[in-house]
Amino acid sequence: MSGFKRVLIILASVATVLALAVGGGFLWLYSGAKVSTVGRTSFRNELAVPPLAESTVTADGTRVFDLKMQAGETEFKAGRKTPTWGFNGSYLGPTLRAERGEKVQVRVRNTLGEASSVHWHGMRLPAKMDGGPHQMVAPGTTWSPHWKVDQPAATLWYHPHPHGETEDHVQRGLAGMFILDDAKSQGLALPDTYGVNDLPLVVQDVKFDGARFDHGKGVTQTVGFLGDRTMVNGTLDPYQVVGDELVRLRLLNASTARTYDFGFDDSRAFSLIGTDGGLLEKAARMDRIQLSPGERAEVVVRVRPGERTVLRSFPLDIGQDFYNQRFNGGDDTFDVLELRAKRRLRPSPALPATLGKLEIPDGSHAARGRFFDLKLSGINGKRMSMGRIDETVTRGTTETWTVRNTNGMPHNFHVHGVQFRVVSVNGREPEPALRGAKDTVFIPDGTTVKLAMRFDGPADPNAPFMYHCHLLYHEDQGMMGQFVVVEKGQKAGRPAASHAHQGH
Repeated sequence: MSGFKRVLIILASVATVLALAVGGGFLWLYSGAKVSTVGRTSFRNELAVPPLAESTVTADGTRVFDLKMQAGETEFKAGRKTPTWGFNGSYLGPTLRAERGEKVQVRVRNTLGEASSVHWHGMRLPAKMDGGPHQMVAPGTTWSPHWKVDQPAATLWYHPHPHGETEDHVQRGLAGMFILDDAKSQGLALPDTYGVNDLPLVVQDVKFDGARFDHGKGVTQTVGFLGDRTMVNGTLDPYQVVGDELVRLRLLNASTARTYDFGFDDSRAFSLIGTDGGLLEKAARMDRIQLSPGERAEVVVRVRPGERTVLRSFPLDIGQDFYNQRFNGGDDTFDVLELRAKRRLRPSPALPATLGKLEIPDGSHAARGRFFDLKLSGINGKRMSMGRIDETVTRGTTETWTVRNTNGMPHNFHVHGVQFRVVSVNGREPEPALRGAKDTVFIPDGTTVKLAMRFDGPADPNAPFMYHCHLLYHEDQGMMGQFVVVEKGQKAGRPAASHAHQGH
């Protein structure tokens, strides 16, 4: 055999070995990327229920809340303290609660070592009170937004929104619920005793590096950080004892990147009664509800005396290729919360035949349409710029927004300042879970959604609202744009220079 042939054989052998090594490495990564906590969750910790925030009422009827952003330590595991952030505590925040028609004010004090903000996710309010990246609160100062609650009863939430750092601030623990009530919802026979048969569930995925949070993103993940276990209301391995036949779960996906497909371990049916913006017109019976980051759902489940059932997140069927399906969490399964029914249960009345009346347009009388193409590199080819107004909307008009994702990875879409109706998904009527009032919608690859919304809030040509992907790594990378609401014939102004609010 000639020397040249021997060299070729050696090179071919080396290439084969390298190919096998790379292939074997990929198979090792692929098999190890699937996460499941089924059968490994001890359910040894009683669920912490966020306290209802205290408030005072001023002479003019304004309900005033106080929130303090603070750093601290939280003992998620016995004897091991994790550095965290929270509102009025070391991790997460209290549940704010107000009624439709009330004037509210929230005095937000920042005692952190850096600027942050508080966005009222799902709230209809003036843009300058929205808490987006233009309303930063500097360390040592207080920001006091105020507005009148003018929307139906709903499960909303609040979280930071600093440009380029939202994922980090939320992961550290800055989040909480904001529940709205109204006369109609209070008159319905629904489970409504907070913390008893009406449970707030703030669901997050986490990963620990020793006693500290691990917030790193794997090189194979395109959606952002994915944890290897879940917490509810900051509780690991949680259980909740329930004493009523019907239990209402207010589900909030407060994770920064993970999409959940919630159901129960025995596949029992439950009733979906509300979405992001409030109650459905009538309950929808189902056994799964999918929530991407930022989305909420109110479900009612029936339990039997003495039984235990587990709220579980199942693998997602969202049409991803095998790579994205596995490495972006689509194959993962989590046991999230165990419900333990008492041996004797209080009887619960049947759910009402009708619940609410949707106050969102159907798009049939839209004044205009807009188109948004979602890519990690930016929306409509543009990366977020704080000084640029991307869209100008006329107050009091209805519009349809068509949002498309052909980016090869999952996205979702959140619009500040409004609730919208999902008119269609890929040209078809949406499934029951998408027929309520929404402010955030999941848009997997290869999907186009059409949304109808009306802009009834006050006009302000200089104060923008945001629209963005609520997978927070994507938002921080620039998947965000800005719009202002103006009076008819008025032109967009210019956002004020971005700097932290100096407060008092």
